[in-house]
Amino acid sequence: MTTTPVSKPAAANTAPPADSRDRVSAMLKQLQDSICQKLEALDGGAQFQQDAWDRPEGGGGRSRVIKQGKIFEQGGVNFSEVWGDHLPPSILVQRPEAAGHRFYATGTSMVLHPRNPFIPTVHLNYRYFEAGPVWWFGGGIDLTPYYPFDEDVVHFHQTLKATCDRHNPDYYKVFKPWCDEYFYLKHRGETRGVGGIFFDYQDGQGTLYRGPDAGKAADQTSQGIGELPPRSWDDLFNFAGDCGNAFLPAYVPIVERRHSTEYSDHQRQFQLYRRGRYVEFNLVYDRGTIFGLQTNGRTESILMSLPPLVRWEYGYTPEPESPEARLYEVFLTPQDWVNWSGSPAGS
Repeated sequence: MTTTPVSKPAAANTAPPADSRDRVSAMLKQLQDSICQKLEALDGGAQFQQDAWDRPEGGGGRSRVIKQGKIFEQGGVNFSEVWGDHLPPSILVQRPEAAGHRFYATGTSMVLHPRNPFIPTVHLNYRYFEAGPVWWFGGGIDLTPYYPFDEDVVHFHQTLKATCDRHNPDYYKVFKPWCDEYFYLKHRGETRGVGGIFFDYQDGQGTLYRGPDAGKAADQTSQGIGELPPRSWDDLFNFAGDCGNAFLPAYVPIVERRHSTEYSDHQRQFQLYRRGRYVEFNLVYDRGTIFGLQTNGRTESILMSLPPLVRWEYGYTPEPESPEARLYEVFLTPQDWVNWSGSPAGS
Protein backbone atom coordinates (compact mmCIF):
# COMPACT_ATOMS: atom_id res chain seq x y z
CA MET A 1 0.00 0.00 0.00
CA THR A 2 1.82 3.09 -1.22
CA THR A 3 1.58 6.07 1.09
CA THR A 4 2.66 9.65 0.76
CA PRO A 5 2.65 12.45 3.31
CA VAL A 6 -0.72 13.97 4.05
CA SER A 7 -1.42 17.03 1.93
CA LYS A 8 -1.45 20.05 4.21
CA PRO A 9 -4.78 21.88 4.18
CA ALA A 10 -4.92 25.61 3.88
CA ALA A 11 -5.13 27.46 7.15
CA ALA A 12 -8.70 27.98 8.22
CA ASN A 13 -9.83 31.54 7.58
CA THR A 14 -12.17 31.58 10.55
CA ALA A 15 -11.35 30.99 14.18
CA PRO A 16 -13.58 28.66 16.18
CA PRO A 17 -16.21 30.35 18.35
CA ALA A 18 -15.22 31.29 21.88
CA ASP A 19 -17.36 28.51 23.33
CA SER A 20 -16.21 25.85 20.85
CA ARG A 21 -14.83 23.49 23.47
CA ASP A 22 -17.93 23.65 25.65
CA ARG A 23 -20.22 23.04 22.70
CA VAL A 24 -18.29 20.08 21.33
CA SER A 25 -17.90 18.57 24.79
CA ALA A 26 -21.63 18.82 25.46
CA MET A 27 -22.51 17.35 22.06
CA LEU A 28 -20.21 14.36 22.47
CA LYS A 29 -21.38 13.66 26.02
CA GLN A 30 -24.97 13.70 24.81
CA LEU A 31 -24.02 11.28 22.04
CA GLN A 32 -22.50 8.93 24.61
CA ASP A 33 -25.64 9.19 26.79
CA SER A 34 -28.10 8.52 23.97
CA ILE A 35 -26.16 5.54 22.64
CA CYS A 36 -25.78 3.93 26.06
CA GLN A 37 -29.44 4.38 26.94
CA LYS A 38 -30.63 2.77 23.70
CA LEU A 39 -28.12 -0.10 23.83
CA GLU A 40 -29.11 -0.98 27.40
CA ALA A 41 -32.76 -1.13 26.39
CA LEU A 42 -31.86 -3.17 23.32
CA ASP A 43 -29.76 -5.67 25.26
CA GLY A 44 -32.27 -6.13 28.04
CA GLY A 45 -29.84 -7.93 30.30
CA ALA A 46 -26.84 -5.79 31.18
CA GLN A 47 -26.09 -2.18 31.97
CA PHE A 48 -23.09 0.01 31.29
CA GLN A 49 -20.69 0.45 34.18
CA GLN A 50 -18.98 3.85 34.28
CA ASP A 51 -15.46 4.74 35.34
CA ALA A 52 -14.76 8.46 35.57
CA TRP A 53 -11.07 9.25 35.29
CA ASP A 54 -8.74 12.23 35.38
CA ARG A 55 -5.60 12.84 33.34
CA PRO A 56 -2.82 14.39 35.44
CA GLU A 57 -1.65 16.62 32.59
CA GLY A 58 -5.16 17.98 32.05
CA GLY A 59 -8.56 16.56 31.24
CA GLY A 60 -10.24 13.25 31.80
CA GLY A 61 -13.23 11.27 30.70
CA ARG A 62 -15.88 8.72 31.45
CA SER A 63 -15.54 5.16 30.24
CA ARG A 64 -18.67 3.03 30.02
CA VAL A 65 -18.44 -0.70 29.46
CA ILE A 66 -21.17 -3.31 29.04
CA LYS A 67 -20.27 -6.97 29.65
CA GLN A 68 -21.97 -10.35 29.42
CA GLY A 69 -25.28 -9.02 28.18
CA LYS A 70 -27.95 -10.95 26.36
CA ILE A 71 -26.83 -9.42 23.06
CA PHE A 72 -23.53 -7.65 23.71
CA GLU A 73 -20.75 -9.89 24.95
CA GLN A 74 -18.69 -6.78 25.57
CA GLY A 75 -18.65 -3.20 24.40
CA GLY A 76 -17.56 0.24 25.39
CA VAL A 77 -18.78 3.77 24.78
CA ASN A 78 -16.20 6.29 25.92
CA PHE A 79 -15.98 10.06 26.19
CA SER A 80 -12.71 11.86 26.79
CA GLU A 81 -11.32 15.36 26.63
CA VAL A 82 -7.67 16.17 27.18
CA TRP A 83 -5.59 19.33 27.02
CA GLY A 84 -2.04 20.38 27.61
CA ASP A 85 1.14 22.01 26.36
CA HIS A 86 2.89 19.15 24.62
CA LEU A 87 1.42 18.01 21.34
CA PRO A 88 1.79 14.32 20.47
CA PRO A 89 4.13 13.50 17.56
CA SER A 90 1.28 12.06 15.51
CA ILE A 91 -0.31 15.53 15.37
CA LEU A 92 2.87 17.48 14.67
CA VAL A 93 3.66 15.27 11.69
CA GLN A 94 0.35 16.23 10.10
CA ARG A 95 0.03 19.85 11.20
CA PRO A 96 3.39 21.36 12.19
CA GLU A 97 1.82 24.82 12.45
CA ALA A 98 0.19 23.67 15.68
CA ALA A 99 3.58 23.55 17.38
CA GLY A 100 3.96 25.89 20.36
CA HIS A 101 0.25 26.10 21.12
CA ARG A 102 -1.73 24.48 23.89
CA PHE A 103 -4.02 21.79 22.53
CA TYR A 104 -7.51 20.51 23.28
CA ALA A 105 -8.83 17.21 22.00
CA THR A 106 -12.13 15.50 22.70
CA GLY A 107 -14.04 12.57 21.30
CA THR A 108 -16.63 9.89 21.80
CA SER A 109 -15.65 6.39 20.71
CA MET A 110 -17.50 3.10 20.72
CA VAL A 111 -16.88 -0.54 19.87
CA LEU A 112 -19.50 -3.26 20.32
CA HIS A 113 -18.75 -6.99 20.18
CA PRO A 114 -22.06 -8.89 20.02
CA ARG A 115 -22.24 -12.51 21.13
CA ASN A 116 -24.18 -13.76 18.09
CA PRO A 117 -21.97 -14.18 14.98
CA PHE A 118 -24.83 -12.95 12.79
CA ILE A 119 -24.69 -9.49 14.40
CA PRO A 120 -21.78 -7.42 13.13
CA THR A 121 -19.20 -5.75 15.31
CA VAL A 122 -19.45 -1.98 14.97
CA HIS A 123 -17.12 0.91 15.66
CA LEU A 124 -17.75 4.65 15.97
CA ASN A 125 -15.51 7.59 16.75
CA TYR A 126 -16.15 11.32 16.39
CA ARG A 127 -13.60 13.82 17.61
CA TYR A 128 -12.48 17.43 17.62
CA PHE A 129 -9.00 18.96 17.90
CA GLU A 130 -7.90 22.54 18.53
CA ALA A 131 -4.46 24.14 18.95
CA GLY A 132 -4.01 27.86 18.37
CA PRO A 133 -5.01 28.60 14.76
CA VAL A 134 -5.48 24.93 13.97
CA TRP A 135 -8.78 23.09 14.44
CA TRP A 136 -10.57 20.22 12.79
CA PHE A 137 -13.30 17.62 13.09
CA GLY A 138 -12.77 13.97 12.32
CA GLY A 139 -14.16 10.52 12.82
CA GLY A 140 -16.34 7.89 11.28
CA ILE A 141 -18.19 4.64 11.67
CA ASP A 142 -17.63 1.20 10.17
CA LEU A 143 -19.28 -2.21 10.25
CA THR A 144 -17.46 -5.54 10.63
CA PRO A 145 -19.77 -8.50 9.91
CA TYR A 146 -18.87 -12.18 10.20
CA TYR A 147 -21.86 -13.65 8.36
CA PRO A 148 -23.16 -10.67 6.39
CA PHE A 149 -26.63 -10.14 4.99
CA ASP A 150 -26.83 -7.97 1.90
CA GLU A 151 -29.83 -6.05 3.19
CA ASP A 152 -28.02 -5.16 6.44
CA VAL A 153 -24.98 -3.78 4.68
CA VAL A 154 -27.12 -1.82 2.21
CA HIS A 155 -29.22 -0.36 5.04
CA PHE A 156 -26.12 0.68 6.96
CA HIS A 157 -24.60 2.51 4.00
CA GLN A 158 -27.84 4.07 2.80
CA THR A 159 -28.42 5.53 6.26
CA LEU A 160 -24.93 7.04 6.31
CA LYS A 161 -25.23 8.41 2.78
CA ALA A 162 -28.55 10.08 3.59
CA THR A 163 -26.93 11.73 6.60
CA CYS A 164 -23.99 12.97 4.54
CA ASP A 165 -26.23 14.19 1.72
CA ARG A 166 -28.19 16.44 4.07
CA HIS A 167 -24.99 18.45 4.51
CA ASN A 168 -23.15 18.07 1.20
CA PRO A 169 -23.70 15.61 -1.68
CA ASP A 170 -19.93 15.23 -2.09
CA TYR A 171 -19.25 14.01 1.44
CA TYR A 172 -20.23 10.36 1.03
CA LYS A 173 -18.47 10.17 -2.34
CA VAL A 174 -15.15 10.84 -0.59
CA PHE A 175 -15.71 9.63 2.96
CA LYS A 176 -16.91 6.16 1.92
CA PRO A 177 -13.75 5.19 -0.02
CA TRP A 178 -11.65 6.94 2.63
CA CYS A 179 -13.15 4.52 5.16
CA ASP A 180 -12.37 1.53 2.94
CA GLU A 181 -8.77 2.68 2.65
CA TYR A 182 -8.33 3.56 6.31
CA PHE A 183 -9.75 0.34 7.80
CA TYR A 184 -7.44 -1.79 5.69
CA LEU A 185 -5.01 -4.36 7.02
CA LYS A 186 -2.01 -3.96 4.77
CA HIS A 187 -0.30 -7.07 6.09
CA ARG A 188 -3.41 -9.14 5.30
CA GLY A 189 -4.39 -7.41 2.08
CA GLU A 190 -8.01 -7.09 3.14
CA THR A 191 -10.45 -4.54 4.51
CA ARG A 192 -11.53 -4.89 8.13
CA GLY A 193 -15.18 -5.15 7.15
CA VAL A 194 -17.72 -3.48 4.87
CA GLY A 195 -16.70 0.05 5.82
CA GLY A 196 -18.90 3.05 6.36
CA ILE A 197 -17.58 6.62 6.38
CA PHE A 198 -14.36 8.16 7.64
CA PHE A 199 -12.99 11.71 7.55
CA ASP A 200 -10.28 13.69 9.28
CA TYR A 201 -8.68 17.14 9.41
CA GLN A 202 -11.90 18.81 8.28
CA ASP A 203 -11.53 22.54 8.88
CA GLY A 204 -13.85 23.80 6.16
CA GLN A 205 -11.11 24.65 3.67
CA GLY A 206 -9.83 23.18 0.44
CA THR A 207 -10.39 19.65 -0.77
CA LEU A 208 -12.12 16.97 1.28
CA TYR A 209 -9.49 14.24 1.30
CA ARG A 210 -6.70 14.71 3.84
CA GLY A 211 -5.33 11.18 4.01
CA PRO A 212 -1.99 9.56 3.18
CA ASP A 213 -3.02 7.50 0.15
CA ALA A 214 -2.47 9.79 -2.80
CA GLY A 215 -3.80 8.43 -6.06
CA LYS A 216 -6.28 6.01 -4.53
CA ALA A 217 -10.06 6.17 -4.82
CA ALA A 218 -10.78 8.71 -2.07
CA ASP A 219 -8.04 11.06 -3.26
CA GLN A 220 -9.03 10.69 -6.91
CA THR A 221 -12.67 11.43 -6.12
CA SER A 222 -11.71 14.42 -3.99
CA GLN A 223 -9.44 15.82 -6.67
CA GLY A 224 -12.21 15.40 -9.22
CA ILE A 225 -14.57 17.39 -7.02
CA GLY A 226 -11.96 20.07 -6.36
CA GLU A 227 -11.99 22.60 -3.57
CA LEU A 228 -15.33 23.08 -1.90
CA PRO A 229 -16.66 26.51 -0.95
CA PRO A 230 -15.55 27.36 2.60
CA ARG A 231 -17.59 25.70 5.31
CA SER A 232 -17.86 27.26 8.75
CA TRP A 233 -17.04 25.76 12.14
CA ASP A 234 -20.78 25.49 12.78
CA ASP A 235 -21.31 23.65 9.50
CA LEU A 236 -18.82 20.98 10.48
CA PHE A 237 -20.01 20.85 14.08
CA ASN A 238 -23.54 20.13 12.88
CA PHE A 239 -22.30 17.55 10.40
CA ALA A 240 -20.28 15.67 13.03
CA GLY A 241 -23.25 15.71 15.39
CA ASP A 242 -25.61 14.33 12.74
CA CYS A 243 -23.11 11.59 11.87
CA GLY A 244 -22.98 10.56 15.51
CA ASN A 245 -26.76 10.51 15.77
CA ALA A 246 -26.98 8.35 12.62
CA PHE A 247 -25.47 5.39 14.47
CA LEU A 248 -28.64 4.15 16.15
CA PRO A 249 -30.86 4.15 13.03
CA ALA A 250 -28.02 2.56 11.04
CA TYR A 251 -27.22 -0.26 13.46
CA VAL A 252 -30.17 -1.02 15.73
CA PRO A 253 -32.41 -2.46 12.97
CA ILE A 254 -29.64 -4.94 12.13
CA VAL A 255 -29.43 -6.09 15.74
CA GLU A 256 -33.20 -6.42 15.96
CA ARG A 257 -33.27 -8.60 12.83
CA ARG A 258 -30.39 -10.91 13.81
CA HIS A 259 -30.16 -11.27 17.59
CA SER A 260 -32.39 -14.36 17.79
CA THR A 261 -30.74 -16.19 14.88
CA GLU A 262 -29.45 -19.59 16.00
CA TYR A 263 -25.78 -20.31 15.37
CA SER A 264 -23.43 -23.28 15.57
CA ASP A 265 -20.14 -23.73 17.37
CA HIS A 266 -18.44 -23.63 13.96
CA GLN A 267 -19.90 -20.18 13.33
CA ARG A 268 -18.91 -19.02 16.81
CA GLN A 269 -15.34 -20.21 16.25
CA PHE A 270 -15.17 -18.34 12.93
CA GLN A 271 -16.40 -15.19 14.68
CA LEU A 272 -13.60 -15.50 17.26
CA TYR A 273 -11.05 -16.05 14.50
CA ARG A 274 -12.19 -12.96 12.59
CA ARG A 275 -12.12 -10.92 15.79
CA GLY A 276 -8.37 -11.40 15.60
CA ARG A 277 -8.33 -9.05 12.62
CA TYR A 278 -9.92 -6.40 14.83
CA VAL A 279 -7.14 -6.78 17.38
CA GLU A 280 -4.48 -6.59 14.70
CA PHE A 281 -5.86 -3.38 13.22
CA ASN A 282 -6.40 -1.58 16.50
CA LEU A 283 -2.94 -2.37 17.84
CA VAL A 284 -1.01 -1.74 14.62
CA TYR A 285 -2.81 1.00 12.68
CA ASP A 286 -5.58 2.75 14.61
CA ARG A 287 -4.77 6.44 15.03
CA GLY A 288 -7.06 6.84 18.03
CA THR A 289 -5.12 4.14 19.88
CA ILE A 290 -1.80 5.72 18.93
CA PHE A 291 -2.94 9.23 19.95
CA GLY A 292 -4.33 8.02 23.26
CA LEU A 293 -1.14 6.22 24.22
CA GLN A 294 1.05 9.14 23.12
CA THR A 295 -0.93 11.59 25.26
CA ASN A 296 -0.84 9.40 28.37
CA GLY A 297 -4.52 8.60 28.20
CA ARG A 298 -6.14 5.95 30.34
CA THR A 299 -4.90 2.62 28.99
CA GLU A 300 -7.98 0.64 30.02
CA SER A 301 -10.18 3.08 28.13
CA ILE A 302 -7.94 3.17 25.06
CA LEU A 303 -7.91 -0.61 24.76
CA MET A 304 -11.59 -1.16 25.57
CA SER A 305 -12.09 -1.75 21.82
CA LEU A 306 -10.49 -5.19 22.06
CA PRO A 307 -12.87 -8.18 22.16
CA PRO A 308 -13.20 -10.29 25.33
CA LEU A 309 -12.53 -13.54 23.47
CA VAL A 310 -10.50 -14.07 20.30
CA ARG A 311 -8.54 -16.81 18.57
CA TRP A 312 -5.90 -17.11 15.89
CA GLU A 313 -5.43 -20.09 13.59
CA TYR A 314 -2.37 -20.72 11.48
CA GLY A 315 -3.00 -20.81 7.74
CA TYR A 316 -6.80 -20.71 7.88
CA THR A 317 -8.56 -20.99 4.51
CA PRO A 318 -12.36 -21.03 4.20
CA GLU A 319 -14.07 -23.90 2.44
CA PRO A 320 -14.89 -23.08 -1.19
CA GLU A 321 -18.43 -21.75 -1.77
CA SER A 322 -19.06 -21.54 1.98
CA PRO A 323 -20.55 -18.55 3.81
CA GLU A 324 -17.09 -17.91 5.22
CA ALA A 325 -15.62 -17.83 1.71
CA ARG A 326 -18.31 -15.40 0.60
CA LEU A 327 -17.24 -12.99 3.36
CA TYR A 328 -13.75 -12.91 1.88
CA GLU A 329 -14.75 -12.89 -1.77
CA VAL A 330 -17.58 -10.36 -1.66
CA PHE A 331 -17.72 -8.39 1.56
CA LEU A 332 -14.04 -7.76 2.23
CA THR A 333 -13.73 -6.02 -1.12
CA PRO A 334 -15.00 -2.43 -1.41
CA GLN A 335 -18.38 -2.36 -3.13
CA ASP A 336 -20.96 0.25 -4.08
CA TRP A 337 -23.23 -0.81 -1.25
CA VAL A 338 -25.76 2.00 -1.65
CA ASN A 339 -26.64 0.71 -5.12
CA TRP A 340 -25.97 -2.95 -4.40
CA SER A 341 -28.27 -5.31 -6.30
CA GLY A 342 -27.12 -8.56 -4.76
CA SER A 343 -24.35 -11.08 -5.13
CA PRO A 344 -24.06 -14.81 -5.73
CA ALA A 345 -25.73 -16.73 -2.90
CA GLY A 346 -26.98 -13.38 -1.56
CA SER A 347 -28.95 -13.39 1.65
